[in-house]
Amino acid sequence: MSDALRLAVIGAGAIAQLAHLPVLARMRGARLVALCDNDGAKARALADRFGVPDVFTDFEELLDADVLDAVVIATPNHLHEPHVLSALRAGAHVLCERPLALTARGVERVLTAAQKADRKVVVGNNHRFRSDVQALHRFLSNGELGELVAVRAGAYAPRPPEGWRRSRAEAGGGAFIEHGFNLLDLALWLGDGAAPQRVSAHMLRGRGRDAVEEGMLVGLDLVGDVSVGLDVSWAYVGEHDRSWFEVLLTRGSARLAPLRVVKELNGRAVDVSPSGAAARESAFLQSYRAQLTHFVAVVTGASPYEPPTDQIVLTRALQAIYESADEGREIRL
Repeated sequence: MSDALRLAVIGAGAIAQLAHLPVLARMRGARLVALCDNDGAKARALADRFGVPDVFTDFEELLDADVLDAVVIATPNHLHEPHVLSALRAGAHVLCERPLALTARGVERVLTAAQKADRKVVVGNNHRFRSDVQALHRFLSNGELGELVAVRAGAYAPRPPEGWRRSRAEAGGGAFIEHGFNLLDLALWLGDGAAPQRVSAHMLRGRGRDAVEEGMLVGLDLVGDVSVGLDVSWAYVGEHDRSWFEVLLTRGSARLAPLRVVKELNGRAVDVSPSGAAARESAFLQSYRAQLTHFVAVVTGASPYEPPTDQIVLTRALQAIYESADEGREIRL
């Protein structure tokens, strides 16, 4: 491996344009060597913009070129698993946008392949890397606010334009995959990986045979008597997008964006929110910069690697959510 990690980005959609390419183009220790997308003209224009030397329209051709150490997979959801498996067979380390696969068995196949290839796979759960989420995680980990009791979170946004995100076969779902997946991941991660025991979900259905849901109300009971409530919609009509994330604990509470932490002291609720300088960039870009820095450090051995086995539990919960909504009943895991 060369001094700088040779990276290729697979998929030239919005997330690659807004996050991966601009961050990687300026990251120390990493060198963007190729961009791959089936739209060659778009890929060439983006490659010129970000100084990427090579463009490919065929993923297998890129892998056969043997010019890289790692890939960032930013393709439509249903392509994640096959693209990750192909990259692993070619000997590349992988950062894959969420979800890693559309089924728990798919996640297991990826983890088995990564172990067999002796390569590292990291899932793009970028919200974990937000500075406010990291601070909240520290509060919960040190037990300062007591035991976690509940998580309440949601997101309302307008629906996306026509495309793969509005096809269940390609996206795996609709509003919940798009806006609820990261909330579910944060809830389970901040809950120290507590597994769901019961799931109940109600779906606001879209129209058409392959239509995805417009919204979802989800309730989960986790091991340890932790309840999680999630409310997402992309049928929202409003002046601004809305999102919230709040945790309730036995001796306090906290919410994100901005981070506010309240602790019970001598029978009183006291604001113990950490103070600090205002961020110089958006939480979105900051999270991707931290995530990609972490990925490079993991691949080069500068940071320890933990296989993302937690994504099996998360994906089982995701499958149970859709099963509950489709069948109109509670699912026990």
